[in-house]
Formats: sequence, structure tokens, C-alpha cells
Amino acid sequence: MKFTPLKQANACIITLPKEMLMTETPTLRAAILKQINSGITRLIMDLHQVEFIDSSGLSVLISAMKKAHQEGGEVVLLSPSDGVRALIELTRLHQIFHIYESQSAAIDYICGPLSAIKDQ
Repeated sequence: MKFTPLKQANACIITLPKEMLMTETPTLRAAILKQINSGITRLIMDLHQVEFIDSSGLSVLISAMKKAHQEGGEVVLLSPSDGVRALIELTRLHQIFHIYESQSAAIDYICGPLSAIKDQ
């Protein structure tokens, strides 16, 4: 997992690992929540490398979103593979997450004014 800070002080891209399975999720969740607790509340979860994700991996995304919202932030998803997107849609998570294919569009959205994020 890689954290890439963005121009806005409280935003970053989190590049998630190839597998988000039950054996990895406690570590992933702790690292992401640590970022949010440190004030990084606008997150782009980059899923382009993720080949395998199970329900515990999806729960990491949901935990991050809930915590970010509590702190006044936002979480968006970037570039899920076809298989990961199918699971996101099957579980209807596409109804609660904004999903972007373009990194620049995700950055524009997440680094935009907070009022614009909250209105959408």
C-alpha cells in the first residue's frame, strides 16, 4: 500500500495492494484509519492494482468512508478492474461511493471545495 499526498494538505491517494483479503485487512484498515486520524480526510482509493478483493476488503473501504465522513471528509474509488467493479456493483457499493476511471478527475473532485463535495 502506498500513500501519495496531494496538493491539498488533507488529501491523498492510497494505492491499494494486489489482494485485499481477510489476512491483510486488519493491517490495511489500521494504516488507513491512522491517516484519517492524522487529518488526511479526503482519500482516493486507487484500486487499479487490486486483482482479488473479498468482503473483508470491501469492509476496509466502508470503514474508511465512515471514518472520513465523521471527520468531514470524503472517500472516492479510482480505476477498479472489471472484476472488482462487478463485486462493488453486486454489493451496491457503487451507490455510496463515487467511482472514477480518470485519476485527474478524482483529484479534481477530492481536492475541490468541501461544500462542493458535501452537495453531491
